[in-house]
Parts: sequence; C-alpha cells; structure tokens
Amino acid sequence: MNIDNIEAFIYVCQLGSFNKAAEALFLTQPSVSARIQSLEREMNIKLFFRQGNKVSLTDKGEYFFPHAQKILQSYQEAKYRLQQELLPNELKIGCALSIANNVLPSMLPDFKAEFNNVRMKIITGHSKDVLQKVINQEVDFGIIRRETHPEIESIHLYDDPISLFVSNDHVLLKQETKTLEQVAKWPLIFFDYGSMDWLYIHRIFSTNSISPNISLEVDNMETAKNLVIQGMGISFLPEHCVKKELQKEQLVRVELTPPIRMNISIDFIYVKGSSQSVFINYFKERLFS
Repeated sequence: MNIDNIEAFIYVCQLGSFNKAAEALFLTQPSVSARIQSLEREMNIKLFFRQGNKVSLTDKGEYFFPHAQKILQSYQEAKYRLQQELLPNELKIGCALSIANNVLPSMLPDFKAEFNNVRMKIITGHSKDVLQKVINQEVDFGIIRRETHPEIESIHLYDDPISLFVSNDHVLLKQETKTLEQVAKWPLIFFDYGSMDWLYIHRIFSTNSISPNISLEVDNMETAKNLVIQGMGISFLPEHCVKKELQKEQLVRVELTPPIRMNISIDFIYVKGSSQSVFINYFKERLFS
C-alpha cells in the first residue's frame, strides 16, 4: 500500500476538497485525484462521493479513515525513530564570533530539546574562512555574511543593518545634527579589514571626499564594540551584535544627516547535495518557514 496515497486520502478527508488537499501537499489537483483513484483500485472500493467540487466519504471511506490515520502515524513514527538512530552524534556549525554570541543562543535550545543526544560544536571565524570550512565539509553548515561559491547553496536569513554607535556619554550626542564630516573628526574604530562591511564604510567616506580618522583597526566586532563602550572611539557596527548594549544603554545609535543606510545580508549556507541532512532540514524548516 502506497503511503503517499494514504496521505492524500487523509488530507482530502480533513480538508473536504481535492483542491485544498493539493495545495497543502504542494501537488496539483490531478495528482491528488490520481493517488485517490490508485488507492481505490488497490482496495477495490469507492472512498468518496464526488458532486462537482464537493466530496464526501462513502460508508467504506468512513470506516477506512481512522485506520488510514493509524497507518500514516505508524509510518511517520517509524521513520522518525530510524532517522534518530542514523543521526550523526555531532553537529558542527561555522559562523562569525558575533553571530555565535548574539544569534545562535536563540536558535539552539529548541534544537537541543529535539536532538538531546547530539553534541554540538561551534567554530567561529571570518565569513570567507567559514565558507571554506563548509566547502571542505569541516562544518555541517555556516551562518555568514553573504559569500557566493558554485559549490554552495545559500539561503537569505536576514538583513543586518549597520549603524554608527558611540558610548552613552559621547560629546557627539549633544550636537543637534551629526554629519559625516563631523564623524570624521572623531577617532574611528574599524573592524574586519577587507570585509564587505569594511569596504562599504570606506566607500561612504571616499564618495563624499572625506578622510576618516581611523585610530584603531581590529579583527572582530566584539573587540570594536567593547572599545567603543570604553570611550576609545566610535564605530560602524552591525545591529545584531549590539542589542544587549543598546538595552543596557551602554551604546547609543547615532542618526546621521543626511541618513546613511547600510545592510549586510546574513545567509545560511551548506554544500550543494547535502540538503537531505536531517540537521540542515531541521534548521531550514524552523528558520525559513
């Protein structure tokens, strides 16, 4: 007995329509009809009365419905148990340090609740480094700033705005308007030399023929953020890495005149052909549904 035919039968029963069942199963209406007809032929019974767009169960269809539910439930439980037994015992995630600190903590508790026997390993690095680790299958998947590669499947996760942040007692906050020319006078902390963020910010200054006062360059956002809090300078930082500091009022966002809008795309990446991974499918369903 074909389990897909059983599933189609149950969906038609529950939704009362071949069209609605087709939509729920991401199939065409003729495909659902063909599955029901195949099931009826196999069992040699008529399951539905069809009256135009309306369908209703026959007596034999009514009798079969609860048994069909048990069959599908047993199949799904068995499939789940078998997948659990075949699961790798370790999940390796590659991402930037700021994502590990600020994004993963909200993602992983539900995963751990469902896969409690799976050990997790988080490997941090720059986006290009994480991309290479995904390609080399040193990690199962990565969460990085947008990088493209022919071996990689990439799904947009969210847009991460970049804004100018200063410490809560900075003199710049007292000025009524804050222009790029004024910003250029203050010590600027740059992070992640050569990254897309770095290039965006440099381009903003260069296109306005302004030379920024770069006092410090560091290799990660966390260091830049903490230096800003300590009053060592000001910095353009991604919003995701300063949420806690904004809530605690340790950092303040500065709106420039005219406004400057910058966004970095954060993507979920994995090697093409590995989309059947239980782990990858789990996160794809939760993150992008």
